[in-house]
Amino acid sequence: MRITQGMMTNNMLNNLTKSFNSMNKYMDQLNTGMKITKPSDDPFIAIKGLGYRSQLVQAEQYSSNAAEVHQWMDNSDGALDHATQGLQRLKELATLASNGTNSKDELENIAKEVDQIKEDLMSIANLKVNDKYIFNGTNTTVPPFGSDGQPSAGFADQKPVKVPISPGVELTANVNGQTVFGGDFFANIDNFSQALKSSDSANIDQYISKIDTNIESVVNARADLGARMNRLDLVENRLSQQELTAKDIMSKNENVDYEKAITDLLTQETMHRAALSAGARIMQPSLVDFLR
Repeated sequence: MRITQGMMTNNMLNNLTKSFNSMNKYMDQLNTGMKITKPSDDPFIAIKGLGYRSQLVQAEQYSSNAAEVHQWMDNSDGALDHATQGLQRLKELATLASNGTNSKDELENIAKEVDQIKEDLMSIANLKVNDKYIFNGTNTTVPPFGSDGQPSAGFADQKPVKVPISPGVELTANVNGQTVFGGDFFANIDNFSQALKSSDSANIDQYISKIDTNIESVVNARADLGARMNRLDLVENRLSQQELTAKDIMSKNENVDYEKAITDLLTQETMHRAALSAGARIMQPSLVDFLR
């Protein structure tokens, strides 16, 4: 086949264009820090990137859910600890009032402290976190107890607050308020106070055992909560590891290797200069050159 000057010129221009494209590709990689800037650059990397990014988003969402569960549990644990202290003080007062040596005024003073502890326990039962009542099951917009001290509708049959923390796995975030503050919890305290105010010291002994029962309920609820908190810690550690792994894989898949990109760019630049030099020698001869 006869090779013409035009064919050589076009071929040279095509090669120079490819060389420019290659240098532009390496420059984009160095400027953006990414192996590709659009899916058409490398569909395989793009598809894998979508998959890894989806895994990362999922892990981050579950981590966010776990953090919310942690908040519920931390606040519930703190509230139960406070409730335990209040009940223990009630037991101390019941023991003090039951010794039969207290005057009427002393019993009335004890009754005043009992009333204050009851108000404090009521505020714990109606505790709100992030504008949600945490001891009323899924009915978080309604206080478990009204201002009259009576339980709200549905308090006795509240549902657990379940939050997904990994695919197909849910964890109960709340403590069932009915198991802690339900039954005769506040009625017993009221009756205890009334017994003190009426100097009915003969029947005060019974409230010691009733308060013990309430303390046991709180301790049991706290033990169950503690077990779930330990599990949540394990889940959070696993989710954190999943996030790190997903980010590492994404980085290896999408982020540019700067040493390789710089080397490729320098190599391509050398080749481009050589192509320009060779092209100049091909373009240079003309009819005038032969007529000299």
